[in-house]
Amino acid sequence: MTTASTAPSAPLQPVSRGLDAVWGLMGLVALLLPLSTTGGTWIGNADLTVLLMIAGILLFALAGLRPRRSGMRGPLVLAGAALTAIATLVALRSGTVGFGEGGAGYTLAGLAAMAAAFRGIALVARLPETSLPVRLLPPAALGLTLLYAWEGGCLGFGVPAVLLPPPSAIGAAFAANLPVLWQDFVQTVWKGALRGYLIGCTAGILLGVAADRVAFLRRGLLPVANLMSAAPIVGVAPIMVMWFGFDWPSKAAVVVVTTLFPMLVNTLAGLSATSRQELDLMRSYAASHTTTLLVARLPNALPFLFNGLKISATLALIAAIVAEFFGTPVVGMGFRISTEVARMNVDVVWATILVAAIAGSGTYAALSFIERRVTFWHPAMRGR
Repeated sequence: MTTASTAPSAPLQPVSRGLDAVWGLMGLVALLLPLSTTGGTWIGNADLTVLLMIAGILLFALAGLRPRRSGMRGPLVLAGAALTAIATLVALRSGTVGFGEGGAGYTLAGLAAMAAAFRGIALVARLPETSLPVRLLPPAALGLTLLYAWEGGCLGFGVPAVLLPPPSAIGAAFAANLPVLWQDFVQTVWKGALRGYLIGCTAGILLGVAADRVAFLRRGLLPVANLMSAAPIVGVAPIMVMWFGFDWPSKAAVVVVTTLFPMLVNTLAGLSATSRQELDLMRSYAASHTTTLLVARLPNALPFLFNGLKISATLALIAAIVAEFFGTPVVGMGFRISTEVARMNVDVVWATILVAAIAGSGTYAALSFIERRVTFWHPAMRGR
């Protein structure tokens, strides 16, 4: 019996190499098209932007000449995309060039940079993950590509800052309001979200262990958990503010309600993941319920527990911010967002969102790191 080969056919091998040359051709055509100002006046081809685009084109061509399995093709394509992107951004930041009427050269150059960047990300993603920089290169390149598309689109098409500020304006607002954003971070994340997260997750784990032991609790708590998990935050937050006041305790209470039941469900699911053979082995040793729980069931439940912790970390931050819309001292991320939106300071709003994104991503990354170190022996961690 013959089996089908999974290796790529020979006629398809030069296709990807030909694609690498497409981005260089697009950049070359962009040089031949009008590189004009927003008023329609043609500008010369001997400035910095054109020189950078020429350098990017040369890198594209060099990438197309590299062997198909060469590890340098991805970095070369990314470098060419970066130079082309810098060339277009330098022109757009000058305020005299746009993607509108007459700017066909810069429009095509920007599209070439984005297309080449995605091609380079695909090539780099195939590299063996031998070190941390190699693992971080694809997501970093994709993030920079999206930021370039955001910045170039806002500047090139003249999007009003009230509707969508460019990333450069958001970064400037972040740097200018750093002390205020730090106070908001302490109020929302440290005081409200973190304390409620710890209380809610701890209570969820303890209730899950108790419900697993007592059938009455298990059959009674799960319907309540499903009911409470469907309750909207905007409905729970005003009630908690009335009960616990305007300061951080009311925000922590909203976070407890939000995180308690996801943690309960994941704990029950994890405790049920122990195989029948493992339970029979513990019975053959005459192990008590507590010993079986600590030795067999809780270790097997760790992936589920960490899954609940990671989900609850995101929910906790969202719940704390939303709760601040319904009453808070003159500090906090939710207060900052609602206030600055009313003042039309959209760049400060986006800077606050950036702080929340950094806090949420950092917490999720820390939990994932701890999970890999704690549960390295678990089958679910193989290959990760």
